[in-house]
Amino acid sequence: MADLGLSIAEYSTFGAILTLGGTIGALVSGTIADMVGRKVTMWIMDLCFILGWLSIIFAKSVWWLDIGRFLMGIGAGLLLYVAPIYIAEIAPKSIRGGCIAAVAFMVYFGFALMFLIGNILPWRTLAIVGIIPSLVQLIGIFFIPESPRWLAKIGLDKEVEASLQYLRGKNVDISLETAEIKDNVESLTKLSGSRYLDMFDRRYAHSLIVGLGIMILLQSGGTDAISSFASSIFIKAGCSASFATTTMGFIQLPFAAMGIFLLDAAGRRPVLMVASAGTCLGNFLVGVGFLCKDYDQMSQLSATFVLVGILVFAIFYSMGVGGAATTIVSEIFPMNIKGSAGSLAIVCNWFTSWIVTYAFNFLFEWSPSGVFFMFTFFSGLMIPFVAKIVPETKGRTLEEIQASLTLLN
Repeated sequence: MADLGLSIAEYSTFGAILTLGGTIGALVSGTIADMVGRKVTMWIMDLCFILGWLSIIFAKSVWWLDIGRFLMGIGAGLLLYVAPIYIAEIAPKSIRGGCIAAVAFMVYFGFALMFLIGNILPWRTLAIVGIIPSLVQLIGIFFIPESPRWLAKIGLDKEVEASLQYLRGKNVDISLETAEIKDNVESLTKLSGSRYLDMFDRRYAHSLIVGLGIMILLQSGGTDAISSFASSIFIKAGCSASFATTTMGFIQLPFAAMGIFLLDAAGRRPVLMVASAGTCLGNFLVGVGFLCKDYDQMSQLSATFVLVGILVFAIFYSMGVGGAATTIVSEIFPMNIKGSAGSLAIVCNWFTSWIVTYAFNFLFEWSPSGVFFMFTFFSGLMIPFVAKIVPETKGRTLEEIQASLTLLN
């Protein structure tokens, strides 16, 4: 803001335009992943990140910042769809939840690293650091196999067996798993084609409600607003922004690691409900903290409540909310509507995030406590939603999960 003379509106736009790009990326993510495969989609994603960082590095005005942030949003929109889908399609059922949760763990590791060095490095140098992971992955993609389920969908039977054998090991019998994948794809193709509007068929209503509901409630709880504007929140409360953001970044790591094991040990539903209760408590404490600031005799408690509340939110979100939600959404859609329904779920995620992130600074100026009490309500709403509607997917193959949801309708 100081270097380029940004106003609050321009700063908010820079923060929120990532989510607008994410919405665009999410809209096309399923179509691209179905057309060219999961590997090529990830390659396109990395190019978007690299070009976005370059635009920010060489920015001379707010427009170049926004263009770079928008391109990175498109990459993030592709990432949020293709990464968990790819991992869900290649991982054995016994460790699938942990494998998908490992994505969230690495995201928190990236957050922690950037929060730490972001307090030391100038912002342009920080952007240079941001390019490195994308370059590494751009090369690494050439050494991983394509999803066997996508290969089955496009009819490459020999490649399905080769990919699955590579993933499971040379001496493992893959005949049953291969047959199940091929039979499932074949039956779904006969049942329905792959047109975009097929996902609105009544047969898929349950899985669609689960996917869209989880994504909307996830973002309505304030996660992207808190991560995007953490420094502003801490400064408003009277905390040291550098200490608080670094602590927030690093405290998530052990709990995100715990989440990798919890999803397959305890199940998706209990982890998501308990973690949502924790994020609800965290938002409530932050709201109480800012409420205390309005009263002189209690103002000294404000910084403590806000810091503790944000840390509680970060702990429970990293432990279960993010990982469990992403895992469930990557598991519930059948192959014939996975592209369209998965994209729509991610679009809902990004569009809700854009609304919340853009409005946050204005609402925060109006009533800091009020906006966090709103986040408290939506975080708490996730609990009855999961309890009543969301199925347990632990220990079941993707084909079993999708068949059971489809048969319910």
